[in-house]
Amino acid sequence: MQLNGLLISLPKEIKLLIGAFIIVLSIGFYTGLLFVGETSSANPNGIEEHYLGNEDVEDVEVMRFKKSEREMLTLIHNHILSMSIIFFLVGMLVSITKLGKKIKLFLIVEPFVSVVLTFGGLYLLWTGILWMKYIVMFSGILMTLTFVISTLIIFQHLFKKPVN
Repeated sequence: MQLNGLLISLPKEIKLLIGAFIIVLSIGFYTGLLFVGETSSANPNGIEEHYLGNEDVEDVEVMRFKKSEREMLTLIHNHILSMSIIFFLVGMLVSITKLGKKIKLFLIVEPFVSVVLTFGGLYLLWTGILWMKYIVMFSGILMTLTFVISTLIIFQHLFKKPVN
């Protein structure tokens, strides 16, 4: 069975289901990004402060304390599990689009690498490897860009008319 380009030729009802799923998934994903911005984690020093605390700095607007091991393990566990499911489903949809093999492979595999680097990096940062904040920042941006590009491609294919 030919899967390349299958998304375009799916029945209208399935396309509507996929479209609704991607919209709701995107709302959840972007809400998470807003939360990251609200916790001052949108820059490398903010990431460090959010997880390692700032109780040693005198004049701070918001006092933060180092996360406990339990908090870190819960955060990492929840995010790796949920993000792997998100990117598995998005990757499955990307896999049935009519894209070049290399770009398709990148969009399918990259998010999993970024999930491990982002959340594994947070744990390593928490243990004291401070330069990991740059890896976390870069991989988080790359993961977000991949999500945006993948969902836009999926939408583009949902609205294309099949060629008979």
